[in-house]
Amino acid sequence: MTLQTSVTGSIEQIILPNVRDLGGFDVRRALPSAQRRMVGPFIFLDSFGPVVFGPGEGVDTRPHPHIGLSTISYLLQGEMLHRDSAGHIQQLHAGEVNLMTAGRGIVHSERSSDPVRASGGELMGFQAWVALPEAHEEAEPRFQHLLAERIPHTEGEGASLSLLAGSLDGLSSPTQTVSDLFYADLQLQAGARYRLSAEHIERALYIVSGEIEVVGQSGRFSADCLVVLRPNSEIVLRAVGPSRLLLLGGEPLEGNRHIYWNFVSSRPERILQAAEDWRARRFPDVPGDDEFIPLPDDSQVRWRFKA
Repeated sequence: MTLQTSVTGSIEQIILPNVRDLGGFDVRRALPSAQRRMVGPFIFLDSFGPVVFGPGEGVDTRPHPHIGLSTISYLLQGEMLHRDSAGHIQQLHAGEVNLMTAGRGIVHSERSSDPVRASGGELMGFQAWVALPEAHEEAEPRFQHLLAERIPHTEGEGASLSLLAGSLDGLSSPTQTVSDLFYADLQLQAGARYRLSAEHIERALYIVSGEIEVVGQSGRFSADCLVVLRPNSEIVLRAVGPSRLLLLGGEPLEGNRHIYWNFVSSRPERILQAAEDWRARRFPDVPGDDEFIPLPDDSQVRWRFKA
């Protein structure tokens, strides 16, 4: 990767994700990191794959709980089957969006479907978590699925943008978010430019593939790099070669957010309560998927979030 030697001008931070091997495929976590916890309301960003599964292989993300956040799942390749404790069962295909709002608490699993597991297949995608405003942290859980044709799209001059959530460049996504944010998939042909306006306070771009320049600044950014931009700076991105990136950010939330395992809250005591509820099996079950994951590092959650 080619990076600037210093963070100057419109660039505030450059974050290289932590990489974990989850049994044959890599997961890269850009947020939260030691350098930065959030960009706007986004508190978590994972990318996974690309991976090709053989017959009998697949993804098995067992039932696990969430509070105080919305998950946004988006695939570039392949498909996954979502099940949750509110009774939703939804196959997610490449180019579609799943938005699950946990609110006061929900449990879900994400697995390869039986046909994919039987024949094998490819997988690549992203999951982002959006922390909820305090007024919505204990909302009723809900789920929304968007087919590719319902995702707002614009293109021209070598740039193609799909707005997965929020608002950007006069577009508004039908995803049911509750704070000021944007989340978009941008594809650029070689040499194409895209102006990212300063309409949102906090902004970042994650390079999926290719190589990007910020016009007027030295250095290039290549795949698996999260570039955080300074507020109030309009920037122009230029693709060195064919490139793809995610754009994300929005208005910072009021107050701090705490995160432990799959729980997010503005209140430390709420994290402790969620951990105790999961330990005591008080969360609802996922119909048709009854595996249970123990709370990881029980002593750590008690130490970190002692009320």
